[in-house]
Amino acid sequence: MLDINFIRNNPDKVKQAIAHKHENAANIDQILELDTQRRSLIHACEQLKSKRNEKSKEVSELKKRGQDASGIIEETKKIGDDIKSFEEKLKELEPQITNLLLRIPNIPAADVPIGKDENDNVVVKTWGQRKTFDFSPLPHWELGRILNILDLERSSKISGSGFILLKGPGAKLERALFCFMLDTHTREHGYTELFPPFLVNRTSMTGTGQLPKLEEDMYRTAIDDLFLVPTAEVPVTNIHRDEILSYKDLPIYYTAYTPCFRREAGSYGKDTRGIIRVHQFNKVELVKIVKPEASYNEIESLLGNAERILQLLGLEYRVAKLCTGDMSFAAAKCYDIEVWAPGTGKFLEVSSCSNFEDFQARRMNIRFRDEDGKLRFVHTLNGSGLALPRTVIALLETYQQKDGTVIIPDILKPYMGGMKVIGRR
Repeated sequence: MLDINFIRNNPDKVKQAIAHKHENAANIDQILELDTQRRSLIHACEQLKSKRNEKSKEVSELKKRGQDASGIIEETKKIGDDIKSFEEKLKELEPQITNLLLRIPNIPAADVPIGKDENDNVVVKTWGQRKTFDFSPLPHWELGRILNILDLERSSKISGSGFILLKGPGAKLERALFCFMLDTHTREHGYTELFPPFLVNRTSMTGTGQLPKLEEDMYRTAIDDLFLVPTAEVPVTNIHRDEILSYKDLPIYYTAYTPCFRREAGSYGKDTRGIIRVHQFNKVELVKIVKPEASYNEIESLLGNAERILQLLGLEYRVAKLCTGDMSFAAAKCYDIEVWAPGTGKFLEVSSCSNFEDFQARRMNIRFRDEDGKLRFVHTLNGSGLALPRTVIALLETYQQKDGTVIIPDILKPYMGGMKVIGRR
């Protein structure tokens, strides 16, 4: 959520930033109009309260002198009725303003490229050598069928399209990957591992910015009004909602595994083959809660933590700085990490690393008391470290052999019980 004072003092800047994100900038005028009404009502209330106090003193003085104060008492009651009327109007305005503020996206950082969509993103780094094959590499859905480790027909029978059934070494590989990721982030990068709830309430979803804008993409249990987590970002960042931390507590680094559930309501028809785009997938998330002055250094280290996983797996990837039109609603700056999948023949996003500055913290009311005792909002960051199943796709397609088998990378062999190759079953 943006600070209303910032919007009030910089309306044109905010409108321009929102337009660059392809959001509705007209809402700013609506907010400012309601804000003007609210401030006028507050000012009127304060004046009336001051006047009521003066009249109360007059009544007291008249009574002391034994004089009739009934006229002033009636006038005071009328002032009280006016104050009550203004306060009721304020109560009506406050939720309207809050609702509009919740629908205003974060402002992109100064170094974010201005652009319309993913075609305007800027690749800032590439890593790894493009693997060459002396045969035509197969896509993962063919490898999964040949190796009998991926069964999309039966998963569709169970749940419908967009869900995954992994079998045998395929299931083991999935588990090996997120265990390896958690171990790397806790042992090498200093994150504290969590195991959060997989269902969250509406307040939590609003706090991280999924609601109200993205509700149609979420899975919701209607009776309880709980949401299946779209990412561990939601439960993990909300741990400190409505808390005041000490500067000594910061930075806080958390990592967590969760399944993630997304309806992908606006993505029908995209990536229909295989398991590139699904409704349920596993992911290891990285969350940072930091001092404001540190957040732009922290996003670079967060990015490096996520990259480290692909480097250890020996997978080619690139890093793109997202343009304004391709960034998420809540992010001020975002990097995407895209891994190369040779059988599919494209780069696949496996991580988005974002700095939200104080946007989420304002929505969740997460503050800290700095060295001078001043209360300030923290900055929050998160990124996938990494997302499955696209990491599985890249691994299967990169390490496939001519006979259809898949070599296990050395770093994963201990997690696979010493298995060196996934062979035909």
